[in-house]
Amino acid sequence: MTRSVRKRMSRAVLVGLAGAGLLATGLTPTSSAVPPPQKPTVQAAATPKVQTAAATDLLSGPAGDKALKPYMGWSSYSNQVYNPNGGSWITAAQLIAQSDAMHSKLQKFGYNYINIDAGWNDGVDAYGRPTPSKKLYPNGFQAVVDHIHANGQKVGLYSIPGISQALIDANLPVYGAPECKTGDLPVRPLQKADYWGIGFRLDFSKPCAQKYIDSIADLFGSWGLDFLKFDSVTPGSGVSDLSLDARDDVKAWSQALTKHKIWLELSWAVDINYADTWKQYANGWRIEWDVECYCTGVAYTSWPNINRLFPKLADWWRYAGPGGWNDLDSLDVGNGQMDGLTKDERRTAATLWAVSAAPMYIGNDMTKLDSYGLSLLTNPEVIGVNQAGRPAQPVSTKTNRQVWYSLNPDNSYTVALFNLGQTDADMTVNWSDLGLTGAAKVRDLWARKDLGQFASGFTGKDIPIHGVQLLKVTPQKGSAIRVNDDDLRVSYDGAWQRNNNFEVPAVSEPLTVAVTDSSQAKTADVGSRTMEINNDNSQIVYTGSWSQSTGRGLGDYKDDVAWTETDGDSFSYNFVGTGVDYVTETDPGQGDVDIYIDGQFKQTVSTYLDPSQGHNKPQQVVYSVSDLPNGSHTIRAVKKSGQFMLLDKLNIRQESLLNPDSATFDKGAPADVSVQIGREPGELAGISKAGQDLVKGTDYTVAGNVVTVKAAYLAAQAVGSVALDFRFRGDYRDDIHAAQANGAAVSFTFTGTGVGWSTALAPDQGNADVYIDGKLVKRVNLHGDARLTNQQVFNATGLKNAQHTLRIVKVDGDVLRNDAISYTMAK
Repeated sequence: MTRSVRKRMSRAVLVGLAGAGLLATGLTPTSSAVPPPQKPTVQAAATPKVQTAAATDLLSGPAGDKALKPYMGWSSYSNQVYNPNGGSWITAAQLIAQSDAMHSKLQKFGYNYINIDAGWNDGVDAYGRPTPSKKLYPNGFQAVVDHIHANGQKVGLYSIPGISQALIDANLPVYGAPECKTGDLPVRPLQKADYWGIGFRLDFSKPCAQKYIDSIADLFGSWGLDFLKFDSVTPGSGVSDLSLDARDDVKAWSQALTKHKIWLELSWAVDINYADTWKQYANGWRIEWDVECYCTGVAYTSWPNINRLFPKLADWWRYAGPGGWNDLDSLDVGNGQMDGLTKDERRTAATLWAVSAAPMYIGNDMTKLDSYGLSLLTNPEVIGVNQAGRPAQPVSTKTNRQVWYSLNPDNSYTVALFNLGQTDADMTVNWSDLGLTGAAKVRDLWARKDLGQFASGFTGKDIPIHGVQLLKVTPQKGSAIRVNDDDLRVSYDGAWQRNNNFEVPAVSEPLTVAVTDSSQAKTADVGSRTMEINNDNSQIVYTGSWSQSTGRGLGDYKDDVAWTETDGDSFSYNFVGTGVDYVTETDPGQGDVDIYIDGQFKQTVSTYLDPSQGHNKPQQVVYSVSDLPNGSHTIRAVKKSGQFMLLDKLNIRQESLLNPDSATFDKGAPADVSVQIGREPGELAGISKAGQDLVKGTDYTVAGNVVTVKAAYLAAQAVGSVALDFRFRGDYRDDIHAAQANGAAVSFTFTGTGVGWSTALAPDQGNADVYIDGKLVKRVNLHGDARLTNQQVFNATGLKNAQHTLRIVKVDGDVLRNDAISYTMAK
């Protein structure tokens, strides 16, 4: 039996009895469960255009203040999948054994949830409400709940959207609402409610549908339930559109669970474009499909299933916070003989869960945790990072050596150096990349050891393949801290949007100068405006098990390709421009690839070549887009089928900021070279050649929008094509938040003696009022004849060394942009 077949059968069997009312005693459903595929359609991360909630709105989920921190506990599902007889892992005996093991080994460190996944029920009562399995719980399910509660722990169960055909046909009364019947609850004509086709969609325009959900939630509350995992939530969960839409179900369950303060966790891979809905109604949401490798009896998970979380979190991190958390699925690091990960990979996984403030629920058999696994799960400083609830963000995802960090309320930073590459490596974090100016002390949190004080950065030595170093960085007196607009410490009132074409990214563009010498009759080629990015470019991020093939002799660009054989593996590339081409080979051994632009699914492209047309057809453009707004974008491609997926190169198209973008310089008749720039002169950050800056005033001059490169500088260059890199600044970290309604406000609380605000000046902006500690201190005019980025528009010094709140309120103009806030610690 193949692994994919085993996975489909396992999921179908486990989910088959999990829906709230799939089977009624003595009833036979008229539709059979449709099992899911081995790997559901991957939903790439995006940046939805939604209102940014104020901090006080983040506790709107049903668990209320119980969700101030990510929960810690255990879930049965990994063991249900790992063990051939998965159902044995939710019997009364197993659940009691796991509860007792948690009580003795992990509970004092904060683990206190016992979550029972699919397959716990075997029918419904006379009101269509699920009933626990008598076979699994011969002494009654309540006895199991009472045992778990007696251990000081919480109990979770599992459900999915919809209602079964059997319950529709049975037409049972709804508990507490006898006027309502189950036969009247579905949408007509019937529509699928879940990915597998197990049940049918409820019609929430009818009050009886909410009453039915209320009746089940009340039953769960009477059992003492603390948690509900709600699976197959769409959009997401293998569905790229609104053909399946469980948002009404999520709202109904949230409303029903709120009075019982039952935690609502959504699964299995919700769509980020609806993050506002998940945040409003739930306490957690899975951002990716199952972490399990479905390697029955072999392993719980595998490295690619951990590695693929990084690009998702790069977009999702900003949506987690008190009240609702990004769920990364089970943390399977407790037993090296079962986990499917190396020791370094186990620690990297534990670190990722911790710094992401993801719910730390393990999937291992807690009676068989090894000593290393226990050390990972019980390190108090790492747990402290998780429970602080400060999701980390990446400095950059342009390489596989990634620095992730979060700024804590006490002014310290949590920093993780993740080596996702294929060799051991030294890794450096520069304080400037964190927004920090000044010296800082460094502590290794896994080693629980102070490493000393460092002036401008820290280098971790020989971080192993797929390994990590986790640090606490504490700025010293007098340091200055700069905070990006999307940091979770920045809160927004009113309707704000992130970017939405109000931003200006930093960008560089080459002026290609053909240096010739007519006295020697030599010429030089002038380069093209389209940038060709080869597959070995260090800024392409490969997720999964990729390899490179060189010296192929098949006509590929630069005679090499990157390739993978694993469905779900992907590459992504961040670029500034207006268009991109995905260039690969086509071949009979290749299949379909899903393409995402800026996190939004665009289309599935085929890289298959009919054998009658040959093999290895090189340099084929299988996807192209040319009408993107000029700005920062990401292309992501995910292997969907076929034996191989290849990347040859990417073609990036950019709007020219230089007119002309190429020139000729003749040493035999030397003359200055002048170009017009397409941005304000103040946005030109510099010009360089091969990383070496030209000297303004000597090597080049700027007069209005005309930049002149001096003949004396060009005459010193060798004959050939010379690329002069024109660098233009952009908004801090290439993003901003923007509001258009007067009265919209941004607030930031800090402890220090000074504070400043940097944002853009632009023709569409007006005035903003700046308050400190509730007192209006200045009205700032943000109007400018041209768009200028990163302008410091407000600064206050000499404040008392205490906690202060900066508040900025839009007064007038078309838009208010927020870019960066900086503050100074006491000396």
